[in-house]
Amino acid sequence: MDQELIIGKNPVIEALQSGRPVNKVMVSKQLNNQVFSRLQQLSKEAGTIVQKVPKNKLDQLADGNHQGVAAYVASYQYASLDDLYQRADERGEAAFFIILDELEDPHNLGSILRTADATGAHGVIIPKRRSVGLTATVAKTAAGALEHIPVARVTNVASTIKELKKHNIWVVGTEAEGSEDYRVLDGSLPIALVIGNEGKGMSRLVKESCDWTVNLPMSGHVSSLNASVACSLLLYEVYRKRFPVGNES
Repeated sequence: MDQELIIGKNPVIEALQSGRPVNKVMVSKQLNNQVFSRLQQLSKEAGTIVQKVPKNKLDQLADGNHQGVAAYVASYQYASLDDLYQRADERGEAAFFIILDELEDPHNLGSILRTADATGAHGVIIPKRRSVGLTATVAKTAAGALEHIPVARVTNVASTIKELKKHNIWVVGTEAEGSEDYRVLDGSLPIALVIGNEGKGMSRLVKESCDWTVNLPMSGHVSSLNASVACSLLLYEVYRKRFPVGNES
């Protein structure tokens, strides 16, 4: 079976709880007893084993950044666009997607997945080429959100945007010169937010495919925000419009 390594307490716990096939859990011999007992219980329920190993073995596997926990799991299965549509339909909600146009930093992707889960997004769309995929670093940064947010990997983002429009989903790009302040965004619409590359922003074809663009007004001295920070602000703006205070899901 194809497998991959995930590292960190929360990602491993979420993988065990989600039903994703886990081949083996490895824990440091110095791991906290309470955490070990929790992992042992979840592993038993999932039908897998827990193996105590020397800390230096985990250090070798995960460059020392593992919190004393790692696991070999079945390789992540990317979702299809139909899976994302179905997720929105099952919740009875207008579609809410994030499109990442050639994002390269795994920490940014992990952070975006974490916020996407927190704000009730139905899925994330990434391109197959010139983009970070779902790596162990992404899984650790996402702190378990990867098990709850479907990620679709597409061949061509511009073509995918055309398909989304056929499903009556509005596609909104983000750039410094965007035509509209993000705070007037109608988050109740079926919507897909596009976040561009950390350095170059959206590609020309993707930008031209968007229905409109929004900007994040800034009064400081820096010219732009980190991609995951900007995305988080936009996601919470949609959440704020969809779930006013007192009406959170």
